[in-house]
Amino acid sequence: MDIGVFIPIGNNGWLISEAAPQYKPSYDLNKAVVQKAEHYGFEFALSMIKLHGFGGKTEFWDYNLESFTLMAGLAAVTTKIKLYASTAVLTLPPAIVARMATTIDSISGGRFGINIVSGWQKAEYDQMGLWPGDDYFGHRYEYSSEYVQVMKDLWSTGESNHKGRFFTMTDCAMKPLPSADIKIVAAGQSGRGMEFAASYADYNFVMGTGVNTPRACAPTCQKLVEAAAKTGRDVGSYVLFMVIADETDELAQAKWQKYRDGADVDALSWMADQGSKDAGDNGTAKHINLPEGAVNFNMGTLVGSYANVARMLDEIDTIEGAKGIMLTFDDFLIGLDQFGERIQPLMQSRATVQTRLAA
Repeated sequence: MDIGVFIPIGNNGWLISEAAPQYKPSYDLNKAVVQKAEHYGFEFALSMIKLHGFGGKTEFWDYNLESFTLMAGLAAVTTKIKLYASTAVLTLPPAIVARMATTIDSISGGRFGINIVSGWQKAEYDQMGLWPGDDYFGHRYEYSSEYVQVMKDLWSTGESNHKGRFFTMTDCAMKPLPSADIKIVAAGQSGRGMEFAASYADYNFVMGTGVNTPRACAPTCQKLVEAAAKTGRDVGSYVLFMVIADETDELAQAKWQKYRDGADVDALSWMADQGSKDAGDNGTAKHINLPEGAVNFNMGTLVGSYANVARMLDEIDTIEGAKGIMLTFDDFLIGLDQFGERIQPLMQSRATVQTRLAA
């Protein structure tokens, strides 16, 4: 089972709380995070793209780095870990992103992939005059499909003559070709999002759900299995979880309760308003705005002792279609050390990684 880290490219990571660690994003912080992840045998690191924050007392995600330039820098200071940057498809033409990806492929020695962000937060694009209208919510995956097809054409043959509803390429050329297959990841939660992932992606990020319910995401993973069976492609789920661990269950639960009690209600309110504009069926926006756990975007949360977190992570490995887990932490540098030194050595699903690290 692959393990990855969702790096803190935005301020305060993924906790919308006044009681959570407060920090600004920087290259040095993300370099430390990714180098720690590589040291502990993580298979991948992914950076999001976020163009407008949520405000509130914590100014949540008002401070953000840019994904591709960050990952280019991280490619130069790592040697093994796979790196994924995110493209907001409404902001950059696919032919340019294809060339950017090929450049980072060269820097990294073939360790680069792209996360496709179709877009759910209107304000990110409206502020720059890039929002095409609310009809976009209904055809964003058709737009993303053409977008990825143009990139795949360029990576495989060096040219594209794609003629579609959204993109028209005329003898569009790109050389050199990448040295390795550029993997595509998506994050579709809706039925249409799953269809897109099954047709164009190699992995689909699935939101874990609930607190200490590691197998609750199994039905969503199964939907991708069924969608991939229709396309005949090998596409797996990477499940997103936050880890809040400590020596005992009681200590970990106390931290989690503190974060919830300190929720930044103004930032959460702004996020809910933006999410309400997305009329998609059971998509990402609806999921992250559910009131019971919005303090960390309603992502699956594993709270407990190191042994219990290890046990729950092993449970995820038994889910059909789950090829890996992408982790966030309440405190990334401390959390990575806790994972690498106290949790991973207890995981049966990571036994081969432990053996390799010990060699």
